[in-house]
Amino acid sequence: MKRIKLGILQTNHDKSTEVGDAFPDDAHRFRDLFDQQDQRFQYRVYMTIGGEVPASLDEQDAFLITGSPLSVLDHHIFTDDLLAFIRRCDAAKKPLLGACFGHQAIAVALGGKVKKICGGYNVGIENTRFAVRRPWMCPQHDRLPMYVFHEDQVTQLPPGCDLLGSSDKCQIASFAKGDHIFTTQAHPEFSDRFMRCVLKFTQPHLPPENLSGIWDSLEQEQLGQVFGVWAANFFKGDASNA
Repeated sequence: MKRIKLGILQTNHDKSTEVGDAFPDDAHRFRDLFDQQDQRFQYRVYMTIGGEVPASLDEQDAFLITGSPLSVLDHHIFTDDLLAFIRRCDAAKKPLLGACFGHQAIAVALGGKVKKICGGYNVGIENTRFAVRRPWMCPQHDRLPMYVFHEDQVTQLPPGCDLLGSSDKCQIASFAKGDHIFTTQAHPEFSDRFMRCVLKFTQPHLPPENLSGIWDSLEQEQLGQVFGVWAANFFKGDASNA
């Protein structure tokens, strides 16, 4: 089976002792998610956090933009090049998936809006309820509980995009454009151990009254691995199981 070439644009480089030194980075977490499947990818990681974006869309068959603790609302050294790259993918209908920061960056690049969450962070395991299906969203699930950790959210879809999923605290939790753009506000690549470590490290910055509910939410089953299958189907352009 021919391996699909997947370019991962990493927009985070955690240098903390507590988290960054204790766990693989974002690109490796996505690789671990996809490597649970029979399909194998050929990976190329672009350190977008340092300013690297693909020079040509032909370098890979598909691309993925990771999450990041950075805010899309701030200007970073890579912002202009990343947004321009997203627009190039859209114009060429190149398969592009965004998660969390990536989801928000795609929205901004294509003319949507992102704002701070009123009341602070949204953290824990949260259900994304999918009212609209795409061919690659197989096996079929009406909802996916997944890890979330964000303080910004998409508040207006870009022109030409369709809302796929919403959650209780995030109206635009997943969207698509045609068959070439697919996003999620969630972190399907997170593991329980990683999420608990990040939460423990960051909880001094979260509202104390929310902590009990956040920790309790982590006791439920999460289905990020199902989203991983959807993503692989999306990259392959595979609608055979729909």
